[in-house]
Amino acid sequence: MFQDKTLGRGDSARLDLVGDYRRDGYAIIRGLFSRHEIAAIAQASEQIFAEGVAHGRSFRHGNLFYNVGEETAGAPFVRMAQWFAYHQPVLNGVRLNRRIARLLAPLIGRDLKQIINQIHWKGQGGSSDFAWHQDSRFRRPAPAYRNLGTSYVQTGLAIDLHNPESGGMRFVRGSHRRGALPLDEVTPVLGNAMSDAALERVGLDPADIVDLVLAPGDFAIWSPYLVHGSGANRSGHRRRFYINGYVRALDCDRGEWAFRDGTPVPFGERPALVHYEELRERGEPHYV
Repeated sequence: MFQDKTLGRGDSARLDLVGDYRRDGYAIIRGLFSRHEIAAIAQASEQIFAEGVAHGRSFRHGNLFYNVGEETAGAPFVRMAQWFAYHQPVLNGVRLNRRIARLLAPLIGRDLKQIINQIHWKGQGGSSDFAWHQDSRFRRPAPAYRNLGTSYVQTGLAIDLHNPESGGMRFVRGSHRRGALPLDEVTPVLGNAMSDAALERVGLDPADIVDLVLAPGDFAIWSPYLVHGSGANRSGHRRRFYINGYVRALDCDRGEWAFRDGTPVPFGERPALVHYEELRERGEPHYV
């Protein structure tokens, strides 16, 4: 479905991306996916949303997971889904798109595993905030992830307009250079608001906060050590964001293969161990 198109300005675009990423902890590629492609991705994401709503509450089947809560009216609402790519071909094609492999090659190489495959929805009502955090907090167990700052990149594709009004992400520019920071790692991130005091406690300046503003089809990458969060959605529409996290294969003992020498790798016969520790012991469908 997805054409293997070039990346804007070619090599110069990739050089800009590397420089921005190393300096600021994040970088943006505008229009990586076309309007036609985003329409198909949006339709596929609605399939996943409907599957989660049909369960009515949080549900797991191996690595596949639907985080289901409620909106203000009490109707089920899917806040997040993980590893739907096992059965949704359009979304699986996005995560294995060669454009992504070419973007990441100068940063983490051409042999990549995947740790994150998820969509976040932000609806109206309820608490959809994400408190300030670093993604390094969730790369557990730590011994399975080596050289995290230089081997792992998180990516996000805007399906809808992504800005402050729609509860878009906020970055603390340059915070990745501090490595792992002693932010609160006990309180859940989802459902808690960002606080300037949390940044100041670890020596970060709120003046360095920047808003991530993306049009549908724009693509962002960020470091696992970049401090980020997001606020509530006040836009009047659901906001969808497709996140895939990639890691240099030699530096990680977990994850599904995504690319070998830049070539997409299909799923194997059985799911790989990623985050769900009970995958082998309790991989059957169940509610949580």
